[in-house]
Amino acid sequence: MPQHKSAKKRLRQSLEARLRNRGQRTEFRRAIRVAREDSAQVPAALSAADVAAQRGMIHKNKAARLKSRLMKRQNAAKATSPK
Repeated sequence: MPQHKSAKKRLRQSLEARLRNRGQRTEFRRAIRVAREDSAQVPAALSAADVAAQRGMIHKNKAARLKSRLMKRQNAAKATSPK
C-alpha cells in the first residue's frame, strides 16, 4: 500500500479510472456484439466505435476496421435478403 500522500491519491484516482474505463469498454463491446446480430443496431455501434476511439480506448484504425466490417456485413445481408 502507498505510504506518501501523493501515492495514496494516485491509487484512488487509478481505481476510479479503472472502474470508469471498465464500464465504457463493456458498453462498447456490447454495442458491437448486438450490431453483429441485429442490423438495426449498426448505427449505434458505429457511434460507439467513434466514441471509443476518441476516448483512447481503441486505436482509430481499429475503430475504422470495425466500422468497415459491420457495414460490409450489413450490406451483404441486405443483398441476400428477399425483397
